[in-house]
Parts: sequence; C-alpha cells; structure tokens
Amino acid sequence: MPANETAPSVKKKGRRARLIVLVLVLALLAGFGYGTYWSMDNVRASFPQATGTLKVPGLTGTVEVKRDSHGIPQLYADNDDDLFRAQGFVHAQDRFWEMDVRRHMTSGRLSEMFGSGQVETDAFLRTLGWRQVAQAEYDTKLSAETKKYLQAYADGVNAYLKGKSGKDLSVEHSALKLSDDYEPEQWTPVDSVAWLKAMAWDLRGNMQDEIDRALMSNKLTQAQIDELYPPYPFDRNKAIVDGGKIDGGKYAPQGGAAAGSTGTGSGSGAGTGSGSQASTASAPGASGTSGLADNASAQGATAGLRTSLTSLAATLDKIPAILGPNGSGIGSNSWVVSGKYTTTGKPLLANDPHLSPQLPSVWYQMGLHCRAVSNQCKYDVAGYTFSGMPGVVIGHNADIAWGMTNLGADVTDLYLEQVKPEGYLYDNKVVPFTTREEVIKIAGGASKKITVRTTNNGPLISDRSDELGTVGSRAPVSSSAPDRGNGYAVALRWTALDAGKSMDAVFGIDRAKDFAGFRAAARDFEVPSQNLIYADTKGNIGYQAPGRIPMRGSGDGRMPAPGWDSKYAWKGGKDGNAGYIPQDEMPYDYNPARGYIVTANQAVVESGTGAGKYPYVLTTDWGYGARSQRINDLIEAKIKDNGKISTDDMRTMQMDNSSEIAALLTPMLAKIEVSDPDVRSAQKLLEGWNYTQEPDSAAAAYFNAVWRNILKLSFGDKMPKELRIEGSCMNVQEESSGPVDDLAKTVRECGTRDSDSAQPDGGDRWFEVVRRLVKDEKSAWWQTPAARNQPATATRDQLFARAMKDARWELTAKLGKDQSTWSWGRLHQLTLKNQTIGTEGPGFMQWLLNRGPWNLGGGEATVNATGWNASSGYGVTWVPSMRMIVNLSDLDKSRWINLTGASGHAYHDNYYDQTDMWAKGELLDWSFGKEAVDKATAETLTLKP
Repeated sequence: MPANETAPSVKKKGRRARLIVLVLVLALLAGFGYGTYWSMDNVRASFPQATGTLKVPGLTGTVEVKRDSHGIPQLYADNDDDLFRAQGFVHAQDRFWEMDVRRHMTSGRLSEMFGSGQVETDAFLRTLGWRQVAQAEYDTKLSAETKKYLQAYADGVNAYLKGKSGKDLSVEHSALKLSDDYEPEQWTPVDSVAWLKAMAWDLRGNMQDEIDRALMSNKLTQAQIDELYPPYPFDRNKAIVDGGKIDGGKYAPQGGAAAGSTGTGSGSGAGTGSGSQASTASAPGASGTSGLADNASAQGATAGLRTSLTSLAATLDKIPAILGPNGSGIGSNSWVVSGKYTTTGKPLLANDPHLSPQLPSVWYQMGLHCRAVSNQCKYDVAGYTFSGMPGVVIGHNADIAWGMTNLGADVTDLYLEQVKPEGYLYDNKVVPFTTREEVIKIAGGASKKITVRTTNNGPLISDRSDELGTVGSRAPVSSSAPDRGNGYAVALRWTALDAGKSMDAVFGIDRAKDFAGFRAAARDFEVPSQNLIYADTKGNIGYQAPGRIPMRGSGDGRMPAPGWDSKYAWKGGKDGNAGYIPQDEMPYDYNPARGYIVTANQAVVESGTGAGKYPYVLTTDWGYGARSQRINDLIEAKIKDNGKISTDDMRTMQMDNSSEIAALLTPMLAKIEVSDPDVRSAQKLLEGWNYTQEPDSAAAAYFNAVWRNILKLSFGDKMPKELRIEGSCMNVQEESSGPVDDLAKTVRECGTRDSDSAQPDGGDRWFEVVRRLVKDEKSAWWQTPAARNQPATATRDQLFARAMKDARWELTAKLGKDQSTWSWGRLHQLTLKNQTIGTEGPGFMQWLLNRGPWNLGGGEATVNATGWNASSGYGVTWVPSMRMIVNLSDLDKSRWINLTGASGHAYHDNYYDQTDMWAKGELLDWSFGKEAVDKATAETLTLKP
C-alpha cells in the first residue's frame, strides 16, 4: 500500500495475498529461514558506493560527491548539466524505491507494482490526470533551460539504473522482482514534474471542509454548522501581513519598505482586471454565499448529496497522502527575525514543515555547488530536496534563504453536475462530455479499462465509486433545480489541473540573489500555493504569497456549487481557462517595521472593502492562528525584554510545547467539584501545571484525554455518521412514518470515516469553537443523554465533569491505575513506517522495515506540532518533517535536522540516524562553504565521464 494511505482499499484480498508473498521474500532476504543463502549480504547489495570512482555516461567533467557522517551529500561540478545529472544519480543511489513508488502513484500505475488492490486508487488518479497535466507542462509551459535540467536529472537516474534490478536497487525491489519479476522503467523528465501534483494534492486547501460542511447539513442546522466553522479571530491572532492596498495594479504593503520591481507582466492573472473580485468574505454560511443557494434548496440538495459525498470522502481517504492528512490541524511553521533583534546582527530564518511521518522522510538533504559560479554553472545552493525532482525546494544559497508553509488558499471547488445519457446540463443546454480511455495494467491479473468523463468544471470524480451510479434518487430539491434523474454527479475544479510553471520557480528561487529576484521567481510558483518567507545576507527580510488563486463568480467555495449554472464558474476564463488573482496583486511584505515575519498557516491578510483590507478572497478556511500567535508572542516577549534572539533561541521556539486550549480550559476544570476519589486524584495533576506538553508529563496526558472526551461528548456524538470515526457506534433515534406509537425507533449507527480525517479532530478550529462556546454555560452543545450509568448533562460544567471521569478511566485502561506511571509520551507515540510494504500487514513485516515507537512531546496546534486526531486516539499522525535555522551572518553556523536519514535502504547506517536527535529537538551543523564541507566530509565519491 502506498505510504500514508489513510484507509484500506475495499478490494483487499488481492493485495493481501501479494503482501504475504512479499513478506516471505523479505524474511528470506533478511536472513531468516533458509540458512545463510539469503544473508545480510543480499540486503547490503543495494547500499550505494560512497567512495572511490564511478563512471556516469553523459558527464562532461568530474563531479565530487562529499558525504558527511550522516550520509548527507554535497555535490561539486563545473556546469549545470553535470550538477543535475549527478543529483539524479545520487538521489537514485539512496532513494530509488521511494522514487519508483512515487512515479507510479502520480501516474496512476500502482497496480503494476502491487496488484489489484490498487485499482481504485489508480482509477481515481487517472481521472484527475496528474500525468497528463505534467506532460502538458513539460511540453508547453516550462522554459528550455528547465527542461534541459530535467533531462539531465533523468539521465543521471538512468545512469544509476543501468544494469541494475532487484536486490541491486533495494530490498523492496528484490522482493517485488522475486514475487512478480518486476523490472523498473527508465526515468523521464515528466516523472519529476508529476511529483509537484502529489505535493499540490496534499496541500490543496479546503476541499475536505467543503465535503464535511455538506455532510453536516443532513443532521445539523446552518446555525450549528456556522458555530463549528467560526470566522478567523483577527482581533486576537495576527495575520501574516498587517495590511496593504492595491495601488496601480500592484500590491503595496502597509508599513514595509519598497521591494522593487518583480518583472514584467501580471502573471497568471494578466488581463483579469484589478480588484474585480471584491471580497464577499462574511461569517461562514452567510446567506447567499453557499453554492446551492440560488438554484436549489441548499439544505435539501445538500442532504440529497449525502450518499455521493460520503462515497467521495471514502474515495479520497484511499488516495495516498505522501505529505500528510489534509485536516484542519495540518500546517507548518516559518519565521524570520531581522538582525536588529538577533545576536548575530543579521537575520535568522526558521522553518519546520508539518507533514506525514514516513520512512524515509519525504525530504532529502543535499548541497548543489558549482566550483565557480558563472553563466555555465549558476548554482551554489543547499537545503531540502525531493527525491525524484531536481533542485532544492527549501534552503539557502550564498545570498538568500527561504522557507515555506502552506498558504491554504481555496483552490478547489466541487461542482454538482446534472448528467444525461448524451452529456451534462449547462445553462439549459446539454453539452457532450470530453472523454478519454485509460487502461490500468494489473500485476498478476488482466488489465482494466476505464472511461474518464470531463465537464467544463473538471473531471467527474464521482465516476470512480460504484456507489454513485444511482445516488440522489430521493434528493429533495426545489422546482428551480434541474431534474435529478439518476442523481447528481460531482466534478472537481482544481488549479493544479491546469498546466503551469512551478518547476521553473524552483530553479529561479535556487539562484535568486535578492528580494526582487526571489519575487520574480515566485511568480511561477503557481501550485501548491505557499507562504514564502525570505532573508538575505545584506540584512533584508521579506514575505511573498504566490500561487494561482481562482476568482469566482457566484458562490464562495464553501459548499458544492451547481455546475449547471455558468454564473458559478470561475471568472475571467476563455475556453475553460480560469482567471486568477494577478500575481502583482498578491500580498507581500518587506522589512516590516516590527522587525520579524511569522507564517504558520494563519490568515495571510484580512479581506474586505475597508481601509487596509485586501480586496480578494484567498480563502475563508484559514488555520486559526494558535501556533502563529504563540510564535509572535515568544518573539515579542524577547524583544520587550531588550533581548537578542540567538540560533538556540530559535531552536527553543521550535520545540515549544505550550497548549493554548489547556491554558483556556484547565482553570475551569480545576474548579469543578469531583466526588470520585480516583477522578479527584487525576484532577490534582492539573494543579500548578504550566500547560506544556512534555513527553514525561502526566498532567499533559490527563488534560489531552479530558480534551478528547470533551470533544467526543459535545460534538463527536452529534456528528453525522459520515464524519465519525469508522467503528464508533451509538444508538440513535430514527424518525418513522408509522403509527403514532412508533414515531421513533432506536437504531445502531456506526461511523464510517477514516481515522485521519474523522471529526472532531481537535485542531485549532476546535480551539476556536470551544473558546466561543465556554461563555455560554447552557449551550445545546453541552447537552448529552444519559449513557453507561452516567447521568445526562445539561451544562458546560456537567459535561466537563463527565469528560474528566471518562478520561480517568480511559487512561487507567491505557496506562494503568497508578498515575505516577502516566506520561504524555506513552500515549503520544510516533512509529515510522516504510513506504508501501511497511504500512500494512502482519507484525513481522512491520518489525522488519519500520522503526519506533518514539515517545513525543508537543501536540495539536502547538509550535512543536506533533499532530494527533482526537477522534481516533493519541498517536502521532503528522510531524515537523524537518527543522532548519539559517544564520545569514555566517551560513556555516546554520543548523538543520531531518526526520529520518539520508538513506532509503533498510539496515543502512543512515536509514534513521537523525530521528533520535530530531525527537529531542537537537540540530546538526549545516556545512555550506567549501572549507566547512571538506572538514565535515567522511566519504568522497568521484563521478567521471
């Protein structure tokens, strides 16, 4: 199964059988069973050569690969082609299994590796058409220079692959070859480009929220849904940018310095007009903003969609989430502090993207150095790369440093489509589908053919579920809606399905010299839309919000829109191409007077029509700013004390475990009268607690258990089954149309949602929900029925008391009755799972390839964001996937760490050698200059023509 796939496939038998074969083969390879024939020598056969000399076809000169004791390579070449050819070669040495799985995933070809169990996933990915879009980007959008680099990289990968198969590539490839004679194909430039589609998919914004709101409407009123999606608290949690205005077709930040020219033209949004999407950002759910409001009964039509959207949600859960679960808690931190407030006198820049934990980590540390920077060799850059893609994604060069966090812009919309045999309805006319056929090859079985149907709103993703053929037969809709026929289909409009130039942006940023060059390169970073933070060696700091952000007609993207009405289409487009916010009008900041910039997935800027407000809507589903405001507060506290911030201070901030929700609720919990002595003894743990979630803290363990039970009682049990975690069952009253004495009957109803996306997940949206509700001690949300010999609750404190009791007995079952043995880390554990073969199967297979567990501190919406889903338990579901701190005064004094290690080979010394340090918050020295790199070098490999 692909890494981090969030739910098992409904077709498991074929995959299970295949995995059993793979497990047996791996057992042999590891030296179990048949004596010494399958010894560790076979496992080590794929370990890369790190010293001596190797010939690489296509090189025009020598390339040195200098690895430190952690296997982190620094590459030195004399021209760009050689540099990227060597990068491809070295990536393949360490991570080819990861690369091979990833390209099969992005092209919808996992079934070719793993059999029939992946057909559903492949069919969905073929419907999205990532590979076709990547091909179009390569053919029509990318610069000649970028294409040259991509080809050189592919040539390097293929040079490594030549003459190798099975055990020469990896343990996993050896198992795959022996079980099905699998042989890897040659690498292509489009394989690299397609990776950006997977990155964009996992960072796609509010699509899950859009589905969840629609599903909620079957059980909750609009007012209740509004309470669960409160507006962003601009009065309490700072936006990234203080404010600005559009002046002469360009964004002008408030209070910052002029940033200079960013190049010619207005980017992707050229010709769409300035200010043409005046903000309609109102409180969530405001009348008239839902997509269905004008054409059908929004409540009724959404209820009728329940079956469709439930199936869609289940399908989405099966799609591999390489970067992480797409939930309300996922995010990243980055911040930069001006030299005015640092001990070095120059900026310090920190970044820690929060992504799904996997083994190996999604990141690969590397340096790409030209021995002499010139027109023939333009790069001197180091940082975090993606295996399978050339260039450095996050890091620094000799002049600038940059980091990224997810902007979270609303770049996806679901459209309901009225489907007829001959096409789909659009403005009262039937329009024929655009169709294509896809053939899915299946290892060990016959191929399967599917037909992909596309409307002018995008591909019909509802075609990929067997349940969706007859949905909507009972959907109540108004007379103004089109006839439902056999039900509404669902199409996806997504910016990443339009060809773009994000790959150009990677190389442009890698060689930028100043903020103007950085912004010019960022214009092409269209998807996924990221917050880009900046610093340079001259002392400047900055921020840029790039991205392809759609301008909508009617509707605000919060609910599925009526695809049959053209006024809900994205604005400004011709021939189906959408209009986007002009890049010159996207927010940025440069040397703000406050002396620092923080991005942690909070609101970028406040939208509206007043002074200092932004005239476009980027999204209404921001993160709620718990992490970002904590970082702001930590920086400001240091500044107010006239302190100077050091690299170690930045590291300490990255490991901050303070819980905002604990600070709010703990004083209330401490005042509740508790008669049960066991519960009272647990309550005492909270007395004097400082709200930090250290791994050895018993108070943190108990509070988080109380928080989880508060959420379950007040919200979880009131959610529709489609949002509750799979297997969570409860008795509910079902209305009946029978006799008066049978108006209601009790039925057993079980949740259906995957553990990573079930609600309430406990992210900072729920912090905000509860913050608002605690003021109303008699809110209906605090009312619960009697259950399990516990009385009903009618008030906040009664529910809190019940949650404290439930938490006490939950922890007794999990950690034992003796509270002295309790700790947050024992509940909050991280296990690193090897891609594909290590994510599913018997315990032996997990023991063979996976590592852990580690007891972690931190938690949901803390700066040290080790995320967990409160609906499913306390296990870690996403993490700071790496941490870095760049010292712009002396780049060789920068620091970094990866979640795992450089190697993707199980049993290699660098397989997970950084994880213990990562868990403790430690950082490695980050050598950059030639002298520092030479000093750190443990092994040197010379690549020759």
